[in-house]
Amino acid sequence: MELVGSPLTATYAHPRSTPTKFLPAISTMASSYKNRFPYYPLPQSFSLPWMPSAYYKTAAINPTLAPFSKSSQGLTPSKMLPFVSNRTTLFTRYTPDDWYRSNLTNYKASETSRHNAERLRVDTSRMIQDKYQQTKKTQVESTKNLGERVNDIEFWKSELCRELDEMIGETNALTDMKKRLERALAETEAPLQVAQECLLHREKRMGIDLVHDDVEKQLFTEADVVRSCQERMQRYLDKAKAQLASNRAAQHELERDLANKQVAHRIDDKCHHLRNTSDGISYYRGVERVDATISVPESWAKFTDDNILRSQSERAASAKLRDNIENLLVVTANEMWRQFNAVNVAFTNRVAETADAKSKIQTHLAKTLQEIFQIEMNIEAIRKAIRDKGPPLKVAQTRLDERTRRPNVELCRDTAQLRLVNEVHEIDETIQSLQQRLRDAEDTLQMLVRAKSVLEHDLTVKANSLFIDQEKCMGMRKTFPSTARLVGYV
Repeated sequence: MELVGSPLTATYAHPRSTPTKFLPAISTMASSYKNRFPYYPLPQSFSLPWMPSAYYKTAAINPTLAPFSKSSQGLTPSKMLPFVSNRTTLFTRYTPDDWYRSNLTNYKASETSRHNAERLRVDTSRMIQDKYQQTKKTQVESTKNLGERVNDIEFWKSELCRELDEMIGETNALTDMKKRLERALAETEAPLQVAQECLLHREKRMGIDLVHDDVEKQLFTEADVVRSCQERMQRYLDKAKAQLASNRAAQHELERDLANKQVAHRIDDKCHHLRNTSDGISYYRGVERVDATISVPESWAKFTDDNILRSQSERAASAKLRDNIENLLVVTANEMWRQFNAVNVAFTNRVAETADAKSKIQTHLAKTLQEIFQIEMNIEAIRKAIRDKGPPLKVAQTRLDERTRRPNVELCRDTAQLRLVNEVHEIDETIQSLQQRLRDAEDTLQMLVRAKSVLEHDLTVKANSLFIDQEKCMGMRKTFPSTARLVGYV
């Protein structure tokens, strides 16, 4: 009998040789249980999972008879009785001793065969039971490992879902903050345009009012402040766009990892619930030799943990960026409002100064006009006085001319003559002094007229400056974006 396979406690793998005695001895030594034949899997026809992994072939053994007696074992064939079919009937074939010995040998061979068969059955039954328990234990362990794997996948799935929800919330919050920043950046265009238009309007001032005053300084400062705020907002807007791209990349990795986890969870959960009586189970020859794995549990867990850590890092950076943007919006709104108020205060003061200067100019102009009127009256009085000196001069000169006609000695240089001469000189001096005063009065009048012209021009300049500052500039600055609009809420 030849056995192919390896039972649990005994190995019947020795090929039987032709026995020199009746039956070979059965040894129970450990050396007889060695497996000298390789393992061969079951053919496809043996589909019962409880069958052992060994089967037996019936050995073809030709029984042989022992010699007639122990004393005949040392005889040569020539000394032994011949076994010929044509010998005479006077000689019997075997002796009774041979007959009994043959029966005894057959009994012992049968008993030995039964003992071996019984031991084989016991070993086979024990091997079947052990293999069944071992297979069951292995299947239980595999099921347990699959359950643990399913629990691990569920744990990481929950972590990924939680992190993904937080990342989506953070991305939405950063998106809203970016929109607020864009609205706030758009709102800064109006104040900048107002400041620039105010500067352009004030370039239309005339004459001496084209002064680099505090209003112009504050307007330049306001334009610089608004541009600085715009630059900072644009810089943080670029950072927000880059951070949103990083958030979406981390979110994509989480979603892809979560989708893979869901597929793996569905597959492993299906495998975990498979039983020997389940539908859909089948043989897949050689599947155990296919190693399609690309990770180990440590690298598998580290991959998901790295994705979560990356997402947490991006979320932390995103939250910090949102706080910075919030602070930036508040700071820029306060800076622009503070500078807007400073410009308005400067405009108010300048308008007050210009209005006061205009009022003073008007007062001086009124006084100048009054003085011009007085000077003109004075000039007219001087001219009248000069005209009034004409008849006395004529009288005096006529007297002197008439007295030149006195005859001879009558042409006396008397007191009357001296007085008339003095009278003529006095009247001439009076007329000359009056004419000089007239010239002085006319010069003064010209000066007053010139001052009047200057005052009127200056009054026009001041009126133009007041119109520009008070009507045009302050009219545009009546509307300024509210704080809510400057921080992007509206």
